[in-house]
Amino acid sequence: MTGGIVAAFLMSNGLKAAHITALISFPVSMFVVHSIIGYPLTAFLLKKEGKRLLTNYHRGEFKEIVELEQPEESKPKFVDRLPKIYQTSAFQIFTVMALAGLALGLGTLLKNTINPYIICLVFGVIGHQAGLLPSHVLEKAGVFNWLMYGLLSYIFSFLATVTPQNLVNILIPIVTMILLGILGMFIVSFLLAKPLGFSREMAFASALTALFGFPADYIVTHESAKNLAQTPEEESYILANTLPKMLVGGFATVSVASVIIASIFLKLL
Repeated sequence: MTGGIVAAFLMSNGLKAAHITALISFPVSMFVVHSIIGYPLTAFLLKKEGKRLLTNYHRGEFKEIVELEQPEESKPKFVDRLPKIYQTSAFQIFTVMALAGLALGLGTLLKNTINPYIICLVFGVIGHQAGLLPSHVLEKAGVFNWLMYGLLSYIFSFLATVTPQNLVNILIPIVTMILLGILGMFIVSFLLAKPLGFSREMAFASALTALFGFPADYIVTHESAKNLAQTPEEESYILANTLPKMLVGGFATVSVASVIIASIFLKLL
């Protein structure tokens, strides 16, 4: 299970560097197939969880609704104090590039004992908390979709050397591993849901974020709540009880765990 797009990128590059051309299509194909399976299954579980939440909501069995949009801090951040001449998309991109460069440089100094992409993630969090980066910096700079399309194009370019016969040969192993992985997620979610205070549907949906991660988990959760709710209050209640769990689940499984696991397996090639 390749996790998110970064893990698929790492594995594809690693296989290419190791000249294992027969398997280069494997992580890319896995990334595509398990995303296709993950979306409808997660949407189904979120729909069941949403109906359960709405039942409690109408019975009055709920706590005060948590506001998803946090109020702005009264103290302006560093980026807000800059002269307007620097509050531009170009400067925001430069700041991201500078932090990424420092993170990659630190990874080189550490001889990649910690994956550089994990260090980039940590530097991004520190930069945001320190006020160097605004929230959703790439979206505000207008380059998020462009960068994602570019990364996807690069990853799918590995399929250029793959023949239809290669894809047919790896289809059965891919589907088998996905089914086994989902079965494992279901068993663990079933056992740990109650001790962790989740419903079984919510626990399973949160685990399934390993199949796609952000931003798909954000989109699927919002769409499920929007389709179920009849009023803005109902939608807010559903999102307050599902979105944080889904986002943290995707962060843990895809942004962190899949990259760490991919880094370990790269050393075994």
